[in-house]
Amino acid sequence: MSSASLRSQTAELLGKLGVNSAALEGGDLAVFSPTNGEKVADVHTSNADQINAQIDKAHEAFKQWRTVPAPRRGELVRLFGEELRAAKADLGRLVSIEAGKIPSEGEGEVQEMIDICDFAVGLSRQLYGLTIATERPDHRMMETWHPLGVVGIISAFNFPVAVWSWNAAIALACGNSVVWKPSEKSPLTALACQAIMDRALARFGDAPDNLITTFIAEREGGEVLVDNKKVALVSATGSTRMGRQVGPRVAERFGRTILELGGNNAGIVCPSADMDMAVRAIAFGAMGTAGQRCTTTRRLFVHESVYDDMVAALKKAYLGVTIGDPLNSDALVGPLIDKDAANNMEKALEAAKASGGTITGGERMDVNGDASYYYRPALVEMPEQTGPMFEETFAPILYVTKYSDFDDALEMQNDVGAGLSACIFTLNVREAEKFLSAVGSDCGISNVNIGTSGAEIGGAFGGEKETGGGRESGSDAWKAYMRRSTNTVNYGTALPLAQGVSFDIE
Repeated sequence: MSSASLRSQTAELLGKLGVNSAALEGGDLAVFSPTNGEKVADVHTSNADQINAQIDKAHEAFKQWRTVPAPRRGELVRLFGEELRAAKADLGRLVSIEAGKIPSEGEGEVQEMIDICDFAVGLSRQLYGLTIATERPDHRMMETWHPLGVVGIISAFNFPVAVWSWNAAIALACGNSVVWKPSEKSPLTALACQAIMDRALARFGDAPDNLITTFIAEREGGEVLVDNKKVALVSATGSTRMGRQVGPRVAERFGRTILELGGNNAGIVCPSADMDMAVRAIAFGAMGTAGQRCTTTRRLFVHESVYDDMVAALKKAYLGVTIGDPLNSDALVGPLIDKDAANNMEKALEAAKASGGTITGGERMDVNGDASYYYRPALVEMPEQTGPMFEETFAPILYVTKYSDFDDALEMQNDVGAGLSACIFTLNVREAEKFLSAVGSDCGISNVNIGTSGAEIGGAFGGEKETGGGRESGSDAWKAYMRRSTNTVNYGTALPLAQGVSFDIE
């Protein structure tokens, strides 16, 4: 596909999704597709004054939206879900163009958006507090939950639409306004999402202006969002390095953060593992999305009794997996996002080799010329956990190491900075339960007989340690988007004090 035809196809898709063509021409930020390295648009960015003005408007919108009954707020999210269903194929295709995902993953990401809308609609009738036992007679104690304010969202290129929707759908149902800064590597999908949301807002009819908005900017634009005191909550997805900057800056002004950062995820393969299941799960977890998921499987600890069979099966998968342009083939592995990602992969493989690693795969593939970066996923046998295994490289590299003692495998799994996702393959209930216990996996997501990736929206998503501690999506993650108030009502005629305190005045 030529650059002209890809640019034309991108413009046509965006037009179908409702994006004004003027937004794609004459801007100061060039947008490239990783599928062939060609420029597909030139979008307009916002400066600091424009971003701050947008936040001011979002704050005014919040003041109105918080008074709308929660089930009515849920109706807006329901309409958004309907619009997403109608746009699923086109938006999924745009994800493939801009992020390089294979078609099933592009559409799967949009399905995730639809799913979180369904969840948030139900949630809009379930923002429950508690009735709490009180020691004082004729009193009632309870907690209530109220909208928080402007929610600022900073998202990454690898899930350019799903992560925003996790935050936006829940934030809207909880009574907040939303301002979104997408990755500068994937602004087109953000413009499309805003257009889809605008259609839902038009159908809803009486939402305040500027309730949910998007601005395009490079890193400096995110800093404006982080530093603005009217942004009550910053939900930021990205690297641990980014989180180290965002967290303290928001904390300095006593704002809240949800940080979804790095994930150097590991799997353990035990002697009793269902080998066929394990190979398939590990292959997807390590090679899917070209290794550019925060939940990608990056380290694997295999019991010495099954090591040779497991590695042989994985090598077969690695050498046989199809790599190609996701727009023009049925390949399972697409491109890395850009040259920086390619350089990081090559440096990590050089470091692994210097540490005694034996590499299968990892070579650059000749797909669409020098301006795109396609690599065969790399399987790296390491003599021990060392060197690059302690660092997350956002690329399809899987390090494999033997273990003999289960407790040693657990220790190696946990002995990294990040704590997002981990998995174990075993039919031994003792191993499975220990893995899930307080002395087992220290990750926010711990799976048995499935891989590290593929989380569903019903569970809270996030991790511990250098992953940031944030939680998005399901379970009770909604509480981060609201403020809690503990209330006591005295319906009697006396005024007893708690803890037996006496303070009688004449």
